[in-house]
Order: sequence, then C-alpha cells, then structure tokens
Amino acid sequence: MSREPHAGNVEIFKARTSRLFAWACWAIAAFGVVVTLVAAGPGALPGTAPLLLVAFIGWLLFWRPVVVVMDSGVRLENPYSTVEVPWDALVQVDTRYALTLMTPRKKYSAWAAPAPGIWGGRNARPEHLRGLPGTTYGPGSSVRPGDLKNTDSGAAAVLVRTRWQALVESGRVEPGRAEDATVAVTVGWFRVAATVALAAASYWAVFRY
Repeated sequence: MSREPHAGNVEIFKARTSRLFAWACWAIAAFGVVVTLVAAGPGALPGTAPLLLVAFIGWLLFWRPVVVVMDSGVRLENPYSTVEVPWDALVQVDTRYALTLMTPRKKYSAWAAPAPGIWGGRNARPEHLRGLPGTTYGPGSSVRPGDLKNTDSGAAAVLVRTRWQALVESGRVEPGRAEDATVAVTVGWFRVAATVALAAASYWAVFRY
C-alpha cells in the first residue's frame, strides 16, 4: 500500500499491488505487440487491438484509481467516475466491502481500496489493531478485517478518519451539517467511449484475423 504525501496537505492512497497489476498488463501488451510485429510485420498491427485493450484496462482498473485526502474533503478516483465528498457531507466511513464514504443521501465506494474479505484478518498483528482513529472501533474495541492497517481498505480508512477527526476537533468541520453539503460526481465519458471503442476493435480483430 502506498500513502503519498503531496503539497497542500494532500495525501494519496494507492495499493502497491494495483501498480504491479498495471505493469503486468502493460508488459503483456507490449510483449504481444512486439511478437506480432516480428512474426507478421506492421500489416498485422490492426490485429493487436485486444492487446491495446489489455493495456488500457491495466491503466483504468489498476493505475488510475486512488483515494485523495485533502483539507476540503475526499476525492475518489474510480475507473469511470470521480467523486468529491466534502467533509461536511460525511457521516460515516465503512470498510465492509471497500472503503465507503457514507453521506445522508448515498454511499460512495473507492475502487482503489477494497476490503480483504473474510480471511483478511489472518495476517493481522497486534500493531495493526492499535492506534486507529476512535471511530474505527466497534463494541468491545472490535475491529473489522477491512479496518486493519495492513489492508487496502484499512490503510485508506486511517487516512480519511484521521484527517476527519482532526478537522472536527479543530472546529474546521461542523458535525450535523451533512444534509446541506453537496457531493460532486463526474462521469469520465471519454474513458467510457475509449473502453467501448477498444472492445469493438478487439471484437473485430478476433473475428477478422
């Protein structure tokens, strides 16, 4: 898991495994294109559309998604959308299936921070349970597998909950104003179109070649 501090008191979370998957997709695509060129020449390039789709999917699903924690709120960069949740709109942080930001009207999940599942706690150590923000703990100081520091959802949740708690305690965020806050959701239509175009080109390449 990677927590990258940036200028302006901004922290970015991206799972290290996501980067590895992205590089694997790019390596497979690059190797396939090179082999195609060597074996069949430039004329076979249109048939490499499925490889280009693999490379694009590697970027879309594994490289692009991040969780950005700022003083103004949390931004979720998901494959096909960007969600901006201001702190005033946040009422709860959940990690049952993924890092999920709960607002009065809707909940928003982070593609970049999935929960580990029912077996996520098997590698937990005592230090993964200690020092978490107060809102993490349930009855009897219980902790969900998705809240553990060594998981993607847990590491991202620590960043969000820590900043949220600090802003509330400093008076910069006022609890109880969630109903008046606005969450901005932007759909990445270019990414949608690129996916459709590459999928169509891949279908044509498979049946044409």
